[in-house]
Amino acid sequence: MSGKADPRPAGEGTTSRARLDRGRGALGPALELVHTGRAPTRAVLTAELGVTRATAGAVAAELEALGLIRVDARPTAAGSQGRPSHRLAVAEDGPVVLAAQVHADGFRAALVGLGGRIVATAPGSETVDADPAKVLGSVVEAGADLLRTTGRRCVGAGLAVPSAVAEPDGLALNPLHLAWPAGAPVRRIFDECVRAAGITGPAFAGNDVNLAALAEHRHGAGRGARDLLCVATGHRGVGGALVLDGRLHTGSSGLALEVGHLTVNPEGRPCYCGSRGCLDVEADPLALLTAAGRDPGPEQSLLRQADDLVRDHYDDPAVRTAAESLIDRLGLGLAGLVNILNPDRIILGGLHRTLLDADPGRLRAVVADRSLWGQSGGVPILPCTLDHNSLVGAAELAWQPVLDDPLGALTRG
Repeated sequence: MSGKADPRPAGEGTTSRARLDRGRGALGPALELVHTGRAPTRAVLTAELGVTRATAGAVAAELEALGLIRVDARPTAAGSQGRPSHRLAVAEDGPVVLAAQVHADGFRAALVGLGGRIVATAPGSETVDADPAKVLGSVVEAGADLLRTTGRRCVGAGLAVPSAVAEPDGLALNPLHLAWPAGAPVRRIFDECVRAAGITGPAFAGNDVNLAALAEHRHGAGRGARDLLCVATGHRGVGGALVLDGRLHTGSSGLALEVGHLTVNPEGRPCYCGSRGCLDVEADPLALLTAAGRDPGPEQSLLRQADDLVRDHYDDPAVRTAAESLIDRLGLGLAGLVNILNPDRIILGGLHRTLLDADPGRLRAVVADRSLWGQSGGVPILPCTLDHNSLVGAAELAWQPVLDDPLGALTRG
């Protein structure tokens, strides 16, 4: 035993432990604040949590000890007002989750850290087998290779698929643009593939547009919105999602916001769902290419071909006419959603983001003219800003248990 006296006043160690014990329930909220960039300093963290400076310091120190965040050793001046405070950031060398995405034109795997930061990606595949087990086995193995190469600790896995995913069983009910059987148990298959690859942590699956909306709300164009509506094209079809108070609104069984099957042209194209003129077939990449008189080629995805057509050839009368037709139908669908949902922000992804960039005035005018709430003041309509937002959203699913209970999740892991 050392003969040196403890420099701390009597009882200080006990006091620090008591502060941390009181702050245990704040670990999750604190981590989420840093994860989403809403607490860049310890002073902001203290204010957001509504705790004492000492308790916030103990909470931040515990999260740092868990390897989840980094706390600057020296306080940094906050500007002309306010006292200096320690800056907080997610730990760049901390744990990761495996994120996987399957779409009509291929699949991709990535490792994603806190803060929505993509750490590593595997080369994407451009083919999707009709057997979901083969596809998910391949994408998980690609992720496992990334983990072996990087040596990072993995705490979970998330999967984004172009289908409504029914709860509680995790069934892909309508993978219309894949050759998969309806009702494929994608979450169970994904979980089995994750376990077989030796990856630890829970596995989750969700609809790709739902997950894109979640990622954009936490890290992108949707930050700060209370009621966020997201509508996006994938490589085929149209999807939608709603985030309320920071949480996805998925309905009673995970099937809410199937906006692709809103009718916007009653005499329009037959839809896979059995109806006609749905957004899914009137405002997706294939619809644009067809309306512009362009034959889709096999060398690039339909989404890439449609995006390039609008960006590079918008002055072509045929392309402009086709794009304006899609914008009008998209605007009609958005107006109906605004009337029902009254969101405070709309974000658009995929081809819809490109159409918004090409002619923002036309789309906003259609929505304002056709919606009651649009006429009363307008709803901001913005482009999504994150690259690979469905992948980042899949990672958010896997991070959620850690955000809910950092200590418990990492101990279990």
